[in-house]
Amino acid sequence: MSTVFIALQANEDTRPIIEAIVIDNPQAVVKREPAMVKIDAPGRLVINRTTIEEQLGRSFDLQEMQIHLITLSGHVDETDDALTLSWNN
Repeated sequence: MSTVFIALQANEDTRPIIEAIVIDNPQAVVKREPAMVKIDAPGRLVINRTTIEEQLGRSFDLQEMQIHLITLSGHVDETDDALTLSWNN
């Protein structure tokens, strides 16, 4: 199974986003670097807007992640409620 990943800037704004990703993807592996956080997952990674909102304590538009995004790997399927990275179509 191929690995997908997302890498975000390491800052206070991304902390709740990263926490939400880990909550929704228990198989994910978080690698913390000085300037970025890379989250790897086997096959599929789902980022749910509602989980991010729970961690932030406010409404959140998934487009806000673009500000903090460094790179990602996988096929992107994005709706208003979730961003999914996978290699399975």
